[in-house]
Amino acid sequence: MRLIQICIISLLAVLSPAQALTFHGADGSSLVNLENSGITYKDSGVTTKFETILKNHGANLARIRIWTSTSNSQYSLDYGLALAKRAVAAGMTLLIDLHYSDTWADPGHQAIPSGWPTTLSGLNTQIYTYTNSLVKAFAAQGTPIQYIQIGNEINDGMLWPVGRISVNGYSPLSQLLHSAANGVRDASSTTKIMVHLANGWDANAISSFYNQIFIPGEFATGDFDILGFSFYPFYGTGATYSALKSSLQAMVTKFGKDIMVVETDWPAACSGVTLSDTAITVSPAGQSTWVAGIRTVLQALSGGHGVGIVYWEPGWVGNAGLGSSCAVGILPFLSIV
Repeated sequence: MRLIQICIISLLAVLSPAQALTFHGADGSSLVNLENSGITYKDSGVTTKFETILKNHGANLARIRIWTSTSNSQYSLDYGLALAKRAVAAGMTLLIDLHYSDTWADPGHQAIPSGWPTTLSGLNTQIYTYTNSLVKAFAAQGTPIQYIQIGNEINDGMLWPVGRISVNGYSPLSQLLHSAANGVRDASSTTKIMVHLANGWDANAISSFYNQIFIPGEFATGDFDILGFSFYPFYGTGATYSALKSSLQAMVTKFGKDIMVVETDWPAACSGVTLSDTAITVSPAGQSTWVAGIRTVLQALSGGHGVGIVYWEPGWVGNAGLGSSCAVGILPFLSIV
C-alpha cells in the first residue's frame, strides 16, 4: 500500500477559498482506479478520503471525465456516477467533462466511439441521445450536474473524422455541438454548458475558432454558458500570463460570458523541457506560484467573469509525467511518503 501525505501549507496556497474566485477545483478522475491499486492518502498523518482532504483545504469543485467506454477502469458512466456521489457528499460542485470517445480526447485525438454511427446525421442523433441520457442519470441519483463540458479540448473538432475542422470545416462540428447542447437543455434547465479549448493563451487560434463556429441553424451563442480553457507551461513558450490575459479578456469582451481555466499544472521536477515561465522554480513552491498567477489573470477579467481554476489530477500517483515530458508532475501539493 502506498501512502500520500498532503503538504497543507502548499494546498492552502492553491485552493484557499479566501480568494475572490468562485471555484477552486481539482480533476480527480483517476481517484477510484488509484484506490483500487492500493493507494491511500493522509492529511496530517491521518488516512482520509482524498475528496475530503481537498474539500477541507479549500476545493469546492470536482471535475470528472467520462469516456464512452463501459469499463470502470476506463472512466465509464457508472464510474463517473459513483465518483460524483463522493464529490457531492464532500460538499463539492460538479463539472462533468465529456470526451465523446472511448479514450483520451485532446487536440490530437478525437476518435468516434466504437459502436457509434460514422455519418453526420447518425452522430447528431447519437450525441443528443447520449448527452441527454447522461445528464438525466446524474440527476436521478441525486447528483445533478452544475457544469458540463460538451467535448474536451476541441480546437480541431471532435468525433473525427466527421467533426474534424481541418478535414470538413466548421459546419459538422457546429451541428454536433448544437445537438449536444440540446441534449443538455432538454434534460436540465439548470446545467450550464461549457465549450473547452486547449491553449487558452493562443489568442489567434481561440479567436479563429469562435469567429467561425457559430452558423445559422447550427451552434449559437445561446447554446453555451461558459468558456473553458487549458493552460499548461509545457506545450509552447507562448503560454505566458500576459498572453492568457489578453486572450481571455478578448473572449469576455466578445461574449460577456464567464471563464474557467479547467486544466493546468506545474512540475515539481523536470529536465530536458522548456517551460513557458523560466522565472518560476520547478518545485512544489513553484506549483503554487504558477496557480497564483493564473488566479491573478482571472481576477483581472472585466465584469468578474473569471470564475475558477481546476488543477488537473493532483493525486495521480504512478503517472509521473501527467501528459508532459517532465519527470514529476504530481500536483501541486503532494509528496510520496
